[in-house]
Amino acid sequence: MSVEIVCGINWGDEGKGRMVDYLARQADFVIRYQGGNNAGHTVVNEHGKFALHLIPSGVFYDHVTCVLGPGTVVNLEALVDEIEGLERSGIDCSRLVVSDRATILFPFHRDEDAWEEERLGDRAYGSTKNGIAPAYADRYAKKAVRVGDLLFPDYLERRLRDLVEWKNIVASRVYGKAEGVAFDRLLEWSRHFGERMKDRICDTSQLLEEAVASDKRVLFEAQLGALRDVHFGIYPFTTSSCCLAAFAPIGGGLFGVRPDRVLGVMKAFSTCVGEGAFVTMMDDSEADAMREVAEEYGATTGRARTIGHFDAVASRWGVQLQEASELALTKLDSLSGRPSLKICTHYQFGDRRSDRFPLTPILDEARPVYEEWPGWDEDVTGCRSFDALPETARAYVLRIEELVGCRIRYVSVGPERSQLIDRG
Repeated sequence: MSVEIVCGINWGDEGKGRMVDYLARQADFVIRYQGGNNAGHTVVNEHGKFALHLIPSGVFYDHVTCVLGPGTVVNLEALVDEIEGLERSGIDCSRLVVSDRATILFPFHRDEDAWEEERLGDRAYGSTKNGIAPAYADRYAKKAVRVGDLLFPDYLERRLRDLVEWKNIVASRVYGKAEGVAFDRLLEWSRHFGERMKDRICDTSQLLEEAVASDKRVLFEAQLGALRDVHFGIYPFTTSSCCLAAFAPIGGGLFGVRPDRVLGVMKAFSTCVGEGAFVTMMDDSEADAMREVAEEYGATTGRARTIGHFDAVASRWGVQLQEASELALTKLDSLSGRPSLKICTHYQFGDRRSDRFPLTPILDEARPVYEEWPGWDEDVTGCRSFDALPETARAYVLRIEELVGCRIRYVSVGPERSQLIDRG
């Protein structure tokens, strides 16, 4: 038996999908334990290039069972569309299952998300408007409908009636919307997609307990990164779930089992999608050039990512939050050709200098303190060992390793499975 967790160290978009795809070849189960279809994992393999949104990145292996755990919120319509898209590309999705304790993200959740961003105006949180925050809010307000409720028609109808009553109060009295939620239409939507999904719904905790008892290999997959965690991230510019590895047993529904490894993923430079403080932001011309070289656009939204120099302060905080035992450093190849590279080692706010990640009010005023390191001109995409990298590239990686306080085991020099250096 082995239990591993792949999680993000920064703001998300670190390359977790490519790492899960790489590690899943030795896994029996890959489990998404939080989040919804608001962020994507990009995977490049022999089948092509894919942007996954809900489906775990182990789906490309016929022997892997993919699980959407109880900690997720599931847009049934989006999930069906994603399954059909993969199947059109020849990918077998028959081994995908969904926890009966996950909760449903309905179409009206997207409306609520958009209404709230509209209400906030220039104070908006930078939501993807996929309805994630309202869906999680309903879960904790005990208004949500669970995926397993789809299997109990009379109970489902009662839950939906209560939910529609509540949502129409919110639509009219909070947001001033004349048109609320139509019960008949919502019931039809639920029945239609429930019928499509019914054979995939199960008690995934029992499934995983039996897997561990049978000495199977389990891999948990996080969405987004530590700095978007609702508890410890750049609140309120966070997601609405817990992105941390410590939450994997809860969100994945596998209890009493400690992970053998927590692999944290971070880029060789900093990026983020969405709002909130971002201390090491590059100037516009430098960022624009880097964005094109590295293809830094959101996998789900297509939004241009904000680009920055490597932030060791934020990354060390992310390593601590995730309790990472090893790291993967992605997109080192995107830095080739840059004459020099910057690493932020401290934040300066007022007359104080600190290497600890602060609360949002301080973060808003923080300024980066940089070290500058020489770059390299060589194309590193063909390197297959750490020693084959240019000396300046190795020095850059080792300095990052020192600053964040965790060993970098994997170095990615391209998107293909073969373009991953394993330092062993």
